[in-house]
Amino acid sequence: MLNVVCLMGRLAADPELRHTQSQIPVTSFRIAVDRTFQSKGQEKQTDWIDIVAWRNTAEFVTRYFRKGSMIAVQGSIQTRSYTDKDGNKRTAFEVVADNVFFGESKRSSDGAPAAGRYDSQIPQFSESAPAFSTAGSGDFEEIVGDDELPF
Repeated sequence: MLNVVCLMGRLAADPELRHTQSQIPVTSFRIAVDRTFQSKGQEKQTDWIDIVAWRNTAEFVTRYFRKGSMIAVQGSIQTRSYTDKDGNKRTAFEVVADNVFFGESKRSSDGAPAAGRYDSQIPQFSESAPAFSTAGSGDFEEIVGDDELPF
């Protein structure tokens, strides 16, 4: 069986650290993830996904992330059943975060441009396009023949 989730989105609100009765740190938060597909003539749609983080991960999230911060989350989907206040049975779906990463630099999350940020399209390898190498100065250079490829 496989249950792996990788998401990147923006926090809907500031995460708050809580503790269970046995003093285990936990935080729940929601992120906004834009859908990649957009129908012609329609607005871009956003999914609001609930995340729960435990222990050190919860402390990390509450210490370094705020509303609007870009966050990358790796974890798994978990479901739980409960009865709402009207007596209806409900099922909640949430992502349990195993790993959390910054989705942007601190400067770019403050609205200022990030140092070294590259907003242009990044060259990609394909059979019909020329290959590129990063050898030497760190800049991309065109490789004309297949015999010059490093692999």
